Parts: sequence; structure tokens; C-alpha cells
Amino acid sequence: MIRASFLLLFLAASTAFAADIPDYDLVIRHGRIIDGSGSPARAGDVAIRDGRIVAVGAAPGTARQEIDATGKVVTPGFIDVHTHAEELKDLPVAENFLRMGVTTIITGNCGFSDVNLGEYFATLTRTGIAINVGALIGQGAVRAQVMGGSFMRPATEPELEQMRGLVAQAMKDGAVGMSTGLIYLPGTYTRTEELIELAKVAAAGGGIYASHMRYESTRIFEALDELVRIAREAKIPAEVSHIKLSGPNAWGQTAKVVDLLNRARAEGLKIAQDQYAYTASSTGIATLVPSDVREGGDEKFRARLADPAQKARMIAAMKETLVSGARGDFSYAVIASYEYDPKLNGKSIAQAAKQIRGSDSIEDQIEIIFDIVAHGGAAGVFHGMDEADLQKFMVLPETMIASDAAPRKFGDSVPHPRGYGNNARVLGRYVRELKLLTLEDAVRKMTSLPATTFQLARRGLLAPGNVADVAVFDPAQVSDPSTFDDPHHYALGFSDVIVNGVPVILAGELTEARPGRPVRLRDE
Repeated sequence: MIRASFLLLFLAASTAFAADIPDYDLVIRHGRIIDGSGSPARAGDVAIRDGRIVAVGAAPGTARQEIDATGKVVTPGFIDVHTHAEELKDLPVAENFLRMGVTTIITGNCGFSDVNLGEYFATLTRTGIAINVGALIGQGAVRAQVMGGSFMRPATEPELEQMRGLVAQAMKDGAVGMSTGLIYLPGTYTRTEELIELAKVAAAGGGIYASHMRYESTRIFEALDELVRIAREAKIPAEVSHIKLSGPNAWGQTAKVVDLLNRARAEGLKIAQDQYAYTASSTGIATLVPSDVREGGDEKFRARLADPAQKARMIAAMKETLVSGARGDFSYAVIASYEYDPKLNGKSIAQAAKQIRGSDSIEDQIEIIFDIVAHGGAAGVFHGMDEADLQKFMVLPETMIASDAAPRKFGDSVPHPRGYGNNARVLGRYVRELKLLTLEDAVRKMTSLPATTFQLARRGLLAPGNVADVAVFDPAQVSDPSTFDDPHHYALGFSDVIVNGVPVILAGELTEARPGRPVRLRDE
């Protein structure tokens, strides 16, 4: 009898204890759920346990933590497939991304990456990051490591074999594919055949070929033909990085671009594209100088600049570029970050020439450009796209929303505002104000479409079993207060952001949690 009494007491205590255990770690209640598939929104809850979504719609029971999403939209965390986050170890929170709902980024774009991705991922894990990170292996970085400063020639077969080995290792380490930046050294001097050989290695590893193409101006069709050829011959899915028509002479040709891409898709090729929601790009001021005179680095460039004949040739080529691009001068280019002379940050090339040289003539503008490149270069913002073209590309079903930005150090320099506001701008301006996209389709372009295109398993959809990356925002308030002149403002409207089941933004406040992790190809 005594044993029986103890057993009854034990069972009663166990039952009471079990009743006190919450059903979930976190429940987001009473939200307007947009699951990322493009399907219509519906009311309900999202429940999370052990870093995974366990219920969508109805979530009866209790939770350790609850978020009231009344009047707000609940979506998968956004996936930004075009970022430059190699310095994430120095800015591991990446608050500018989190504040616009981004929970996963893909770095290594435009041919630039760490070559040893295994070590890169290990460093991020040791550091502790607040956001998830996938990576492409950069073809330019691989070529630079193997070929050193010898860029203006084809790779030898031994060199090509070394590059194949580096790409293969990166794919084993979890790269989602290979990127190229064919306006940048050393990618500029890579022949198509060399790109095909390396793309074959990425294809064998199941990856994608993502390309900042050689041309985005009137010669874009040559560049697209090259991308399609690589996709066809390497048997690899391909992606056009930051699709655009750059320069007034190129504007208005979206229909021809779309027709070329659709013909490639009709033959069975998988071709996608990403886009940021601004009519200005951002890259190095050095790209204004002919690439051949930049071969070999700053010292060789300065030597060429000291040669009157070579300098005259550079000047003539740069003036011809202005004419062919239907640009009057270099006022469209703005200095964003110039370490050598920070007081020029935020000024156009013409304004900088007037300030430094007392004249904004074409010749003085070119001299300022030469001076910037000779002193280590600078990041720039380039105003050169047409809003009508941007909108036509944005509505295409294959277009993903991506920022082409890096983690921002708040208040530093005058960077492109896309790093603070890209996703919010789409949701505020192009969904709410212009009604160019439905909210459901805009979310699809930020979630399930990039997850499918880059084969990020268990992400991009609010569905049981998927990774619990979630964004909560007010669709009536979401906006991008950052501007070109005053870029350092976080996006507005995002009250809660969850990464791997852990809130990193809670009730509008940044938490101290760093639950992010490396994301590898098809990683469950």
C-alpha cells in the first residue's frame, strides 16, 4: 500500500509538471500570414519550437514567449541573394539587414569572396553572427590567387586545373555556386571558355552561376549571350546579378532583354535575375578608368599615368565613353567612401573637381578620377538607370529582390541607401504606394523564389518543419527613410525579426542574440 501511494503521488507530480511545460518556444499570434509562396494572406498564428516552425494557422496551447502581431504581416525572413559581406566578422550583427527583415544573406558576389570558404564559415561560427550567411565562390578571387598579377592573358592549363580545384573545394565546403564580376580585375580578362570550365565544376557540385556581366549598357545583349552560353555549355542554372539598363542610350530596351531571356528559358535553361529598387548603382570609382590601364595594380597605373602618351589615350577613351553613353560629364558619379580624402565623400566628380581644382571641366573631372584611383580608389554611387525600366524588370516573375549591399557601419561615409532600405522600399513604394506588386508577390520575390533559386533547403516558406526565420512588419508603416544624401537611417516598420527561432529584433529593439549560422547548399 505504501509503494502504491508513492507511485500515485509520483504520477500526479509528473502529470502536473508536464502540464507546466509550454507547447512552444515562441508563438506569433493574430498576424496576417503571408507564407512566401505567393498565396493569398490569411489570419492566424505561427508557432516555433527548437528553431523550427511547427504550426502555421492555428497554434493552440502555451508558449514560453508570445508576440502579438495584431495589425501586422508575418512572413518568412527575407533572403538577400546579392550581398558583399566578407567583412561580416567585423560587423557580425549586420543590423542594417535585420532592420529590413533580412534573415539570410548570400555573399561572395561579383567575383569577390574568400577563397577558403571552409575557414570563412568557421570564422563566422567562432565570431557569432546575428544573421544566416551563405556564400558563392568568387571566380575573380580564385583567378587572383592562382595567377597573381598576370591578368591580361588566358590561364595556362596547370593554372586552370588549380582554379578547378579551388572551386571544387569551395563547393565541398558548402558554396551555393560560383560568381563572376566581369567588369572588375581580374575577371575582366577571363575568356568565356575559361568561365565555362570553372562553371562546369560548380555545376558538378550542384551550384548556380551568378554573374555581374561584362556590360549593362547598350552592349548588354553581348553580355547576356555570354551568360546564356555558359549556362548551356556548363549545364548550370544562371543568374543575372542586379539586372539593369545603364546609361541613357540603353534605356527603353527592357522588352528586348526579356525576350532574350525568355528564349533561353524556352530551350530549357534555368535563368533568373536579382534587382535592387533604386535607379543608381554602386561600385568603385576606378571603373571609370579603362580596365587595361589598371592591370597590375596601383603602381603600374601610376607609371602609365606618368607617360604622356598613355595618359592621353586614357583621357580620349574616357571622353569617348561619355559620348557613347550619352552623358554630358561625370556628374552622375558620386564619391561614397574615399579613405585618402574623406571630405570628398558625398560629392559628385564634378563637385570634387570644382572644390579641389577650381574647375569642373571634363578635363579636371578626369584628373580627379585619376587622382582617386592613384590613391587607392574609392567607392562610388552612379546615377544611370531609368525608373520605367526598373519597374518593368521588377514585375517579372523571375526577379528576386536583392540589395547588392554590405553590412553598414552606422554613420560611416555616404554609402548607397539600398543597404538600409532596399526591402522596405519595395514594400512601401512599389507595393503600398504604386501598387506595382501585390504584397504576396513582393514577399515571394524576397523569400521562396531566392530559396528555390539558390537551393536553400527548408527556408523561404512559413511551413511546418522549416527553419524558423520570420519577419513581422506593419504594412502601413514600412518605409525606407534613407536617401542618397542622408543614407544612415534604418528601415521603419519591422517590429520583430526571428533568426533560427530566436528574436534578434523584438518589439522594435535589437536584442543581444546572435543565432545566425553558415548556410550551405541544400543544408537541412
